[in-house]
Amino acid sequence: MSVRSLLTAALLSASVVAVAQPAYAAAPAVKITKIHYDSPGSPDNGGNRSLNGEYVQIRNMTKKAVNLAGWTIRDATRRPDHVYTFGKFVLKPGKTVTLRTGKGTNTSTTRYWGRSGGTLAYIWNQVSDTAYLRNPAGKLIDSCSYNSSRQDYKIC
Repeated sequence: MSVRSLLTAALLSASVVAVAQPAYAAAPAVKITKIHYDSPGSPDNGGNRSLNGEYVQIRNMTKKAVNLAGWTIRDATRRPDHVYTFGKFVLKPGKTVTLRTGKGTNTSTTRYWGRSGGTLAYIWNQVSDTAYLRNPAGKLIDSCSYNSSRQDYKIC
């Protein structure tokens, strides 16, 4: 190899700069997609229809079913009655489940918190709050916050 070829190769290799790609956090496999925090007609007396107008939606972002048994959703308060724990429930790939605050019959697309008892039964504050989704080990999987009295819901 000639001296000229060696110098060219050396210059080329010295000019190559390794650029590190930024590290991106992997999107959660299951995420909160919407909180409807100001149900139609509220404030009111906390009737079941109004309570069920308040809800949070959770979507499986993967192509595999996710077993949500033992997962929890809660708001920012530390009140134990503001924690919903999923029982036996599998969220199918790409599907969304709506968790309504009031009472009703659970289905594959809608779950019910089962709350009643007037205005204190509401979970989501009408101006600002945060929803937290945790797996059975207590690891935070996703959260969504809102701070607006001009909207009735937040797309997360």
